[in-house]
Amino acid sequence: MTAIDLSLARSIDSFALEDVAFRPEMAGDAAAIDAIHDVTFGPGRYSRTAFRLREGHAPDGPTSLVAAYRENIIGSVRLTAIAAGETPALLLGPLAVLPALKNLGVGKALMRLSMEAARQRHHRLVVLVGDLPYYWPFGFRVVPAGRLQLPGPVDPARLLWAELTPGASDGVAGPVRAVRPNV
Repeated sequence: MTAIDLSLARSIDSFALEDVAFRPEMAGDAAAIDAIHDVTFGPGRYSRTAFRLREGHAPDGPTSLVAAYRENIIGSVRLTAIAAGETPALLLGPLAVLPALKNLGVGKALMRLSMEAARQRHHRLVVLVGDLPYYWPFGFRVVPAGRLQLPGPVDPARLLWAELTPGASDGVAGPVRAVRPNV
């Protein structure tokens, strides 16, 4: 489905997380995901460093997920293959849920499921730019100062990583760039 059914906001009283289907993102979901990003982040997202890093690179299909409610895409999380220095990793983001359905567990479920999908696919490290209090429960910690360089400005307190296997960040340093995903 490519359009967002804004009447979902009126049905929030009957919303139940158990009625949400979570699945890998498919090519046909792109328009709905872009519409969610429009209402969630606005046009300013195009100037953000993380957006510029992902630009022109397809999300990692098996770990990028959508949430569907009543056959409408209501949220998504994308992960993109990157190299952090010479270390393969994933860049998480954006994570977005329709504003009318925020704080109902959809974003947290997308996070748990995408991190588990990355772990099952033997990824070792996930990087993101975001708020530590939100991402802490998923294992994210602040990247030590100077270890990673992104291709634009980033608040160092918002540059986070999560080890999917113990020690995955040991020795990781250098520029971050998007790469072709391993299949």
